[in-house]
Amino acid sequence: MKMSHNSSAKDDQASGSKKPISLPISRVRLIMKSSPDVSSINQDALFLTTKATELFVQHLALSSFNNGSGKETNTLSYSDLANTAQEADTFHFLTDILPKKILAQDYLNSLEQMQEEEGADY
Repeated sequence: MKMSHNSSAKDDQASGSKKPISLPISRVRLIMKSSPDVSSINQDALFLTTKATELFVQHLALSSFNNGSGKETNTLSYSDLANTAQEADTFHFLTDILPKKILAQDYLNSLEQMQEEEGADY
């Protein structure tokens, strides 16, 4: 039985087929178990969650690359991801995780302006 498994793995490599998933299943399991609501994880659910996560990350990266500034240099930057999170409705829930980078001075000015507006309301 071990022999047939090895030969099928060689056949997969020879045909150029990809692994079914790229993300480490053990890490996904660890993240899923970190939820207090999860007591046990079915192997099928673990596989599907891992595959769905992988597809989501690929979709985010591809969308960010296609709408980003790095097409000419074939690169993907943090700002491309942050812009996609802010501009695309599909990824808008990521704006807290992928905020646009701002300079500290700009943040302090914005904070000061917000405090002045709050003071003017009273």
